Amino acid sequence: MTSIHRLAPVAAVGVAALLLASCGSRPTDTQGSSGGTASGSGEKFSACMVLDTGGVDDRSFNQSSYAGFKAAKEENPNIDITYVASNSDADYVPNLNAEVGKGCGTIVAVGGLMSDAVKEVAEQNKDQKFAEIDSAPVADNVYGFEYNTVEGGFLGGYLAAGMTKTGTVGTWGGLPIPPVTIYMDGFWEGVQYYNQQKGKTVKVLGWDEKNPSGGTFSNSFVDQAAGRSITETLASQGADIVMPVAGQSGLGAGAAAEAAGGKLNLIWVDTDGCVSAEQYCKYFISSVTKNLTDAVKDYVVKAAEGNAPTGAYVGTLKNEGTGLASFHDFDAQVPAELKTELDTVKQDIIDGKIQITSPSAIKAS
Repeated sequence: MTSIHRLAPVAAVGVAALLLASCGSRPTDTQGSSGGTASGSGEKFSACMVLDTGGVDDRSFNQSSYAGFKAAKEENPNIDITYVASNSDADYVPNLNAEVGKGCGTIVAVGGLMSDAVKEVAEQNKDQKFAEIDSAPVADNVYGFEYNTVEGGFLGGYLAAGMTKTGTVGTWGGLPIPPVTIYMDGFWEGVQYYNQQKGKTVKVLGWDEKNPSGGTFSNSFVDQAAGRSITETLASQGADIVMPVAGQSGLGAGAAAEAAGGKLNLIWVDTDGCVSAEQYCKYFISSVTKNLTDAVKDYVVKAAEGNAPTGAYVGTLKNEGTGLASFHDFDAQVPAELKTELDTVKQDIIDGKIQITSPSAIKAS
């Protein structure tokens, strides 16, 4: 099966937030960055990040990725961390080239939409180390971070099917691209598996893995009004649990749930919604997570030690790169039997007893 990294360009789910840092600006946690390897002698190592649109506080993948930088610096104070934001895709190449010119020890690009830009700049600067979120390596000097979130999405779909009271659930995305639809495929497959195991007929609105052309999308990762409108439409058609896969546009689903007064609940993606969008925590049954923070931290710490990994990291249920977050306010409402079933389904996916059929599924090489 062709894996997601063969499809280019790709985009990360969490392109989201209105807090856009101005292009070319360089907010920092430390000053005086230099290249080299951080060692016990106090030599500094400069880790530089080029964000996608949405800013560093996007409640999604920019924020989670930079949290990995912060965690790396906390472990090794000799690591200097900085970031530069992109206002549009036109900023990718200039921002990457600017970081190369500053002598960064490694440059981490956040988001698969940068794949072409990273490839261009990396091939022109073969001695510079790069890494990219939501992309396989596009050049020999680029390390890739990929996430098989179809596995976590499967658990989210099974959970939604087990919790719905109307027998109808829904999902929608920001754009019809693999890093979005891989979540939606997993959600859809999880509901189908629940129906098969339980003899139920829970319906999924907004997506059908076998008919992707009929999917529902906001065509934006920042348009909260569109997110609210789509969610309210799905609710009007009977959905009482919805999983938005659309970055900050998904916050519109939170507003819709709030207006519904308890008749509509949500499943968040990328991050634990009760942490990144805590104002809507009481509507989040759980979240399908993508563990960017730990993976980025591990990469930067190793790079600072002179042991930067090569190839790609693939986040799975087995290595906790994806999964379900806590049930938080819903913990007492999720039946013990359903929790046990989720544990079993998770292990069966890990063991290969449950076969994932999504065309966007990633297989570790």
